[in-house]
Amino acid sequence: MTTLFFIWGFITALNDILIPHLKAAFELSYTQAMLVQFCFFGAYFLVAPFAGKLIERIGYLKGIITGLSIMATGCLLFYPAAELGVYGLFLAALFILASGITILQVSANPYVAILGPQNTAASRLNLAQAINSLGHTLGPLFGALLIFGALQETTADATAVQLPYLILAGFIIVTACTFKMLHLPDVEAPHPENEISSKDDSIWRHPTLLFGALAIFLYVGAEVSIGSFLVNYFSEDHIGQMSEHQAGRMVSYYWGAAMIGRFVGAALTRFVPPAYVLASNALLAICMVLISVFSEGDLAVWSIIGVGFFNSIMFPTIFSLAIRGLGPLTSRGSGLLCQAIVGGAIIPLFQGLAADNFNVQVSFLVPALAYTYITWYALSGSKQPVSKSYAGITS
Repeated sequence: MTTLFFIWGFITALNDILIPHLKAAFELSYTQAMLVQFCFFGAYFLVAPFAGKLIERIGYLKGIITGLSIMATGCLLFYPAAELGVYGLFLAALFILASGITILQVSANPYVAILGPQNTAASRLNLAQAINSLGHTLGPLFGALLIFGALQETTADATAVQLPYLILAGFIIVTACTFKMLHLPDVEAPHPENEISSKDDSIWRHPTLLFGALAIFLYVGAEVSIGSFLVNYFSEDHIGQMSEHQAGRMVSYYWGAAMIGRFVGAALTRFVPPAYVLASNALLAICMVLISVFSEGDLAVWSIIGVGFFNSIMFPTIFSLAIRGLGPLTSRGSGLLCQAIVGGAIIPLFQGLAADNFNVQVSFLVPALAYTYITWYALSGSKQPVSKSYAGITS
């Protein structure tokens, strides 16, 4: 299962290299370049509701195989998009790729959460997300080597992305075939329409879930937005004075910090209430962003990288807090939370507008605002009453 978390982390972080490359190749503004994340994370919003219903029909394991197959298709479409040199085709390929990842996430996150006691679900998800962060860490290194490394002496060319995404497609196909052959427990998702107790309830009557969906929206938006601007940020004269190749490698430290934080968080949330860990991390993330915005040089570089460490436990902790007590509504709740990942499409656009109208450094105040809400969710929004109908039910 951790292989799946690695794959989608690897591909998601690769966007941080793809964005500055396509920005140069197609001479885009920051706002136009952020359409990469808009199409990628927009797929979560459009596909997640259907993914939740699909998982109810076919189960978690078949959902995983379906998601991997669609991901491979999206990766393969990068080849003709690069040959034709059309930015719109890249965006379409990214949408298809992200659609597969959405189905994979709707399947894998609750699958890991229900494979054990409910009170340790946050710990299990933090451990799995640590492997996801390993993918995030290696993805930019892979992209910097095969995309920026191949262009050190030439003009930016869209065809440089063909080999990396062909390699990814091959690896995903092998993974899908492996899952098909392995005999993993095929836990069926509960069917709300078949549960008598669910007739008088719906996901819209669970405020902790709804507030959690907004927290996921803002968290993913903030994390993705910061990562998307790092290459350009580190290249600025008063910040890092780095080449794109050097800056691309530095992005790995941002995601690597998240990986370390998730291993720490997996242990910490077994002993400290997850809500308090979440609140502390959100406050410290705000501090790191503000330090970077109001400084220069190495301090600005390393403080913004430090945000990655405090991002680490946010997604799995918010996710586990939000789906508590949903019982047979768990799969649909998971679908709503995955739909909220559309924040990764919206927040980068706002930061792109801020960067175009002010500068890249000031634009980091946009994700800082997102962490403010997450602090409130941890301390108050996550403590809303759980529906008595399902309290204590773990699927």
